[in-house]
Order: sequence, then structure tokens, then C-alpha cells
Amino acid sequence: MKYLYLVDFWVPFPASEYSGLIAVIGKDDNEVHDILLEWRDNYLNNYDGLIMKEVVNSRKFALVQDEKSRVVEAFTT
Repeated sequence: MKYLYLVDFWVPFPASEYSGLIAVIGKDDNEVHDILLEWRDNYLNNYDGLIMKEVVNSRKFALVQDEKSRVVEAFTT
């Protein structure tokens, strides 16, 4: 079974003015973390440790159909 995760952007203010929400499909927290590690820009390397925290705390919705694991959409500023 796969889930739709709604993950808050992990770069905290005032370190960055960026914020947003990232919709990711994955089978579990570890897979979503790995997808986000591949997705994020290189300048975010310093925040890898914060990604899992946001994944674990994200809202998760079970999907009826099996979908490919991926970032579905990112709404970031």
C-alpha cells in the first residue's frame, strides 16, 4: 500500500525565507525521506537531518490505487 504524504518544507526561518508543502507518494517514511533527498536542491544539504522529522510529522493518506513513488507536487516559495 502507498500513501500520500503532505510534508512541510524543512528549512526553518530565519535560516531561510523558504516555506511550503510537498506532496509525495511513498510506501513508508523511509522511502519518502529517500525520495526527498533525491528531489531537494544541493544547497539544502545542511538540512538532511530535518527532512525525516518533517516526514514523520506529516499528514498521511492511504491511496486506493497503487501509484508510482514520487514527488507529486511542491508548493514552495
